[in-house]
Amino acid sequence: MSDRRLFAHELEEQLDALLFASPSHRSISRLASLLEALPRPRQNAVLHWAGIAARTYAEIGYLIATQAPRAFEVLGDEGFEAWVLAGLDTYDKEGLRPAMERLRDLDGLQAERAGLRAARLADVEPRLTRFVQGLSGRPLALKAGEVAWTDSETLYLPQTLACFAAEADNRALYKVQAALLWAQTRFGTFQEALAPAIAAATARGERAAALGWLIACEAVRLEECIARELPGLAAEIARVRGEWPASLREALPRLTRPGARLEDSLAVMAERLAAGEAAPTLPHAGTLDPEAALRTRAARIATDSETLRRALAALKGAAGRKPAAKNEFTASVDAQTQQVGFRCDGEAVTLPPEAQAAAQSLVQDLGQLPPQALTPAGDGAWQPTEHRGEGTELVTERPGEFRYDEWDYHRQAYRRQWCHVFEHGVAEGQPGWVGEVRARHAALIRQIRRRFEILRGEDRILGRQPDGEDIDLDAQVEAIIDRRCGAEPAERLFMRRQRNERSLAAMFMVDMSGSTKGWVNEAEREALVMLGEALQTLGDAYAIYGFSGWTRTRCDIYRIKTFADAYDETVQARIAGIEAKDYTRMGFAIRHLSRLLAAQPARHKLLVMLSDGRPDDFGDEYRGAYGIEDTRHALQEAREQGIRSYCVTIDRQGADYLRHMVGPAGYTVLDDVRKLPLRIAEIYRRLTTG
Repeated sequence: MSDRRLFAHELEEQLDALLFASPSHRSISRLASLLEALPRPRQNAVLHWAGIAARTYAEIGYLIATQAPRAFEVLGDEGFEAWVLAGLDTYDKEGLRPAMERLRDLDGLQAERAGLRAARLADVEPRLTRFVQGLSGRPLALKAGEVAWTDSETLYLPQTLACFAAEADNRALYKVQAALLWAQTRFGTFQEALAPAIAAATARGERAAALGWLIACEAVRLEECIARELPGLAAEIARVRGEWPASLREALPRLTRPGARLEDSLAVMAERLAAGEAAPTLPHAGTLDPEAALRTRAARIATDSETLRRALAALKGAAGRKPAAKNEFTASVDAQTQQVGFRCDGEAVTLPPEAQAAAQSLVQDLGQLPPQALTPAGDGAWQPTEHRGEGTELVTERPGEFRYDEWDYHRQAYRRQWCHVFEHGVAEGQPGWVGEVRARHAALIRQIRRRFEILRGEDRILGRQPDGEDIDLDAQVEAIIDRRCGAEPAERLFMRRQRNERSLAAMFMVDMSGSTKGWVNEAEREALVMLGEALQTLGDAYAIYGFSGWTRTRCDIYRIKTFADAYDETVQARIAGIEAKDYTRMGFAIRHLSRLLAAQPARHKLLVMLSDGRPDDFGDEYRGAYGIEDTRHALQEAREQGIRSYCVTIDRQGADYLRHMVGPAGYTVLDDVRKLPLRIAEIYRRLTTG
């Protein structure tokens, strides 16, 4: 066997054969490039074990190949095989999700081999999430990451921790890391002075050393801040971290004095860098990504300021305000509770919860409310659009949020209120695009329109009736032949006209995921134009909505045409503006659009889905069986509401999963995206006459 390393194109060919059934096959080119750097024996090991795992479950094989470079780095050649077998054993005993988690947990396996009892984030996450919510003055998400750090809105913690021999100590370390990351957002680590200091150190080639010293100095300062407000938590942090390193002790008085700020940590950092001292390592303190945190902070400040300004504009324009008054707003912060109070011309006013939260967030970020945030947006014309729920919460012009359940096939139960769904408008597209499509496909549009004209609610001729307005000539001829042959002639010799009243509402659900970019998106838009032109003939009620999203917390629905909208220039401009967005999480879209469709008074209701592939979303959870089963349950829920569904897909592997997901008679797979415009019109005609 040759010792020559396989090149990326050779690896891609073999991986494509091994992992063909994996929903992640679109990433094989990048995966092959990743494995190209490995020595040939390791490449052979990856192909061997990925192939074995793929026979059990394709996604496991893909994950093994993806994680292989780091697995070799962490565990070595002998540990690699043990790692794979541990993952496959977990799959046999516990199922897919635990197996995937086991394979991702390289540090945990390494800790076990070293005799340490690691703690896992998945085990402590529920309690840790509540702990962080109790600490924070604003929502902070908790997610798994390579190391402990925060972008000031999300706390990232390692999937496993194995710094101590006892699992309980490692669990306590999770709590300490989360507390210090929260303290970075609460006590001013991410201030404007941070950016130039890090930029200067980076220019001198001292970035890593500068971050090391800054992390250590901030850990000292933040722990003292915590001690003043939460002495019990500070004692727990001190117990986990042990003694401060000797290199930090000289700076302790400066960093622990009352009123110490980020500038003090930056000053100590600069002094230690100038002295050429190595930064101490503090496992409990995590790390920093200043640029990411400052970007997130700046975006949040802008959003919070705008939210507050709009709320003040609503108060300024509210009934009862005196037009002649100054309508000047002032704010004050309670020193004890940090709560922000507002007055308008000296009179206390109450803001909606969303605006009050924005004000609290601004105080936390800036230490005060910036003057521009107290200047109402516009001239006061903005008003709340509706009240939703109980209390005084106001729903602003932002898209409304809806919550939907999602089916978790692992636990065979629904995750309640799991998906956060937001409706958005669609920006108008290129002017004149619809006119160009009409001109380019004029003959095809006329053909489709003629076919649809046959379906209009006009009189339908019923032959071979016992009575009627006209004679059925075919029946008369057959009766004469029967009589001449001595047979008893039929008595149904007339034709009768029957009014064919249509009562149908159709919902077109359009995939706007990133994978539709290019030909697919163009074909979808052209199909909708042709369909819109033809449906004007029928007069059926129909709506068009797009869908995309990024995880369960941002599931987006795009209004293109509602049932109340006419197919006019505005709707046509929205169709022209349909563009590829993010991922293909389908279940929430089916549930939301089914709710809109079920509200229509028509007797027959039809949901038509246009997609280029199987359900998918960021991360691994929704891919594969999870997303297929959730979509299948959403379609079952639609059927229970009297909604008939049909899926048109351009995924060549669609037959592998569509039969299970939508049923054997509920889908069409197109092998060429350019066939979509004509086929969707033909499918609609067939479905509405069946």
